[in-house]
Amino acid sequence: MATLLPFVSSIAFAMLAWGAVALHYVWPRLRGLPLHEAVRPILHLHLFRFIGLAFIVPGVVSPQLPLAFGSPAAYGDLLAMGLAWLALLAGSGRHARAAIWAFNVFGIGDLLYAYYQGAVGVGIETSWLGAAWFIPTVTVPLLLWSHLLTFALLLRSAPSPTAAPLQSC
Repeated sequence: MATLLPFVSSIAFAMLAWGAVALHYVWPRLRGLPLHEAVRPILHLHLFRFIGLAFIVPGVVSPQLPLAFGSPAAYGDLLAMGLAWLALLAGSGRHARAAIWAFNVFGIGDLLYAYYQGAVGVGIETSWLGAAWFIPTVTVPLLLWSHLLTFALLLRSAPSPTAAPLQSC
């Protein structure tokens, strides 16, 4: 429990730092682009969500870390990564917007569920995270901001009911 304050503080500081980067550097460059161009770098970032597999690797995390936390976190990240691949492969085609929505809703839900499971559901001790400490304290805040930017892009460029579907590149 002695590590709870540094853990929560690290998450808060990372949210502030990544928020500053997202709002001052990333958003101004993405907001004027067509949806499929704007989300492409975000989707590429999420191709690294295989890193969540660290939650089920002995020696990276403590053997005390419950599988009830580690497995959903690891495999949820893999599924989010797969959805990012699908959204990238959809390009700007007919199903691109639906693929981006599916990726984004599942992806942010997976991250928020992992935080909930860690804090409330399973109630993990932060010391059980071992070397994976940096995933929830550095990587997850970055990914959360990227999901928020993606929601902003999706809502900003919502097609009108009479608009023609996007064409493939």
